[in-house]
Amino acid sequence: MTSAAPAPILQSSHLLGIEGLSASEITGLLDLAEDYVKLNRAADKKAATLRGRTQINLFFENSTRTQSSFELAGKRLGADVLNMAVKNSSVAKGETLLDTAATLNAMRPDLLIVRHQDSGAVELLSRKVDCCVVNAGDGSHEHPTQALLDALTIRRRGRRFEGLIVAICGDIAHSRVARSNIHLLSRMGARVRLIAPRTLLPADADRLGCEIFTDMREGLKGVDIVMMLRLQLERMTGALVPSTREYFHFYGLDREKLKLAKPGALVMHPGPMNRGVEIDSDVADDLEVSVIQEQVENGVAIRMAVLDALSRNLAKGGRNT
Repeated sequence: MTSAAPAPILQSSHLLGIEGLSASEITGLLDLAEDYVKLNRAADKKAATLRGRTQINLFFENSTRTQSSFELAGKRLGADVLNMAVKNSSVAKGETLLDTAATLNAMRPDLLIVRHQDSGAVELLSRKVDCCVVNAGDGSHEHPTQALLDALTIRRRGRRFEGLIVAICGDIAHSRVARSNIHLLSRMGARVRLIAPRTLLPADADRLGCEIFTDMREGLKGVDIVMMLRLQLERMTGALVPSTREYFHFYGLDREKLKLAKPGALVMHPGPMNRGVEIDSDVADDLEVSVIQEQVENGVAIRMAVLDALSRNLAKGGRNT
């Protein structure tokens, strides 16, 4: 007698963003990730969920945490994992994104993990391939698995989303992490505050449904979670901040500013951190308040959950929906 196939969690065969997910899909992924947190802490960390499946990691932008996390997630689930070195590939020689899609399709992968510097590039690729596609970050658009691992970290610390006050601070204009977190936290019932100088707020900030503060001290009053973002200097055109020293004075998280948040407030950061620019080392390394290392651990579990969920759609034959 064969066991029943696991119930599907995601409606789509791709994970391109948080914006298209329902609260029940988000909860389903977080619940599944809890199982993988336990597996990753066991002596035997292997599962056979993706045995026989092929996963290709296609990163047009460098990323130590995200790429290694997806690679580890796929291997622990039993997949054959290939990391494509874009800088040494035909892409670097002028091949178009659609030519790359055709080449990848011919290899018949099951799962394609893509990070790209242009917003919308991952969605375009998903329309041209016959496998499941995961957005590992596209331009300043979305980074769905980062928001999911942030949510898992918050939930594992015993916080309920309903009524939670979360402050997202820093370079919001260029941050795909911020956009994904705004979508997720709002959908789950949390209140989101955006804290940044006006030059680092997105043009559509007023339409995101968040409270907006340009004074960090005012914005931090009474918050439950402080989510810091780095200055993405590589995406900036022109000088949007006077100097990193002045930026830290007004918008860097230190002990003094953190005291304005609720007692027991948690500090988060997606990494990589610029110490002394957006966060003080004294705060970042304090395990009583900082959950930054927990975010890294939970990143592997949430990516295992995403790959597992998409593999269920592969099993039922659902693709490109």
